[in-house]
Amino acid sequence: MRMKIKRADIERILILCAAVLVVVLALQGGGQTTSEVLVENTKIPVQQTSAADNTETIATVVYYQDGENYLVPVTRQIPKTDGIAKAALSLMVKSPENDLQAARLGLRTVIPEGTTFDIDIRDGRANVNMSKEALTCATAADEAVMVEAVTNTMMCFSSVDEVTLQFDGQKRSKLTFGTDVSSVFAGANPNLESVETFSADANLISLYFPSQSGRLLVPVTRTVYSNADPATAMLELAKGPRDDSGLERALPEDCGIKNVTMKDGVVTVDFTKEFSAAIQSSDGGKQAVRAILFTCSQFPGVKKVEVLVEGEKPEMQPDAQSTFVNDEQEVMAQYPGVVELD
Repeated sequence: MRMKIKRADIERILILCAAVLVVVLALQGGGQTTSEVLVENTKIPVQQTSAADNTETIATVVYYQDGENYLVPVTRQIPKTDGIAKAALSLMVKSPENDLQAARLGLRTVIPEGTTFDIDIRDGRANVNMSKEALTCATAADEAVMVEAVTNTMMCFSSVDEVTLQFDGQKRSKLTFGTDVSSVFAGANPNLESVETFSADANLISLYFPSQSGRLLVPVTRTVYSNADPATAMLELAKGPRDDSGLERALPEDCGIKNVTMKDGVVTVDFTKEFSAAIQSSDGGKQAVRAILFTCSQFPGVKKVEVLVEGEKPEMQPDAQSTFVNDEQEVMAQYPGVVELD
């Protein structure tokens, strides 16, 4: 990922880097997540301890926007605090520090500068009161992205089943550009492909596809007219993203699915021999396997995912013990950003 920075901005960037360095060091926590967190759709918090300074941190999923205007979940390690939900939302607010941190991943923040939050979580419902700055989005699209990012981030917490929004202490039906915020938000359905869900048989499922750069996995919500289960999800994943999506295929184009079964919480997906091409790719099949893992883990009761190729286990398997969704530290380690000067 290359970012062009004008020479006139270098001095400001260097100053910001010095300030951000403290934040970056605080976020460098060790350890890994658990399979239970993974299959609960990355519900959090997960407590960790930084080996560097013995600081307790929390694995927190937040949402940014990429160049194709998709919302992208990123796992950040932030210092443990009583107001962890507020701290998570604050990472998405536009500011020099947050903008630079997101830009390192090729992403951008989605909440207007200066926005603050008051959060009340009771009986599974989170009421998020956003300050008046949240009403200053520039466009209707920006409003919709902000609302979706906030509600999806809150839904990642194990204590939250649904979200309501207030703005400057008041309940609103619509925002400045008409974005509907009157309802209770339940369920995380980022990046909806189509709103054509008029049929009673329609269901929504989440699919994970690599971004155009291959650095990140992007969740896409697709409407299906069959059961919302791992078998349907795998068939849709094999179809790939829409041609105009700007996303890449998670599975080889000619890869077929022989069988999908679920027993005692274990989903087993048996692919045709063409799946081997994914394992032979530059990343060793890691993104393909993770796309399978995250796509399957959205369904209740799934505890483990196994991949077969023509009935045999390949070397590459879903590793629930070491996988966050778009772990910031891992992405940066594998795909370090390059600053290019004019």
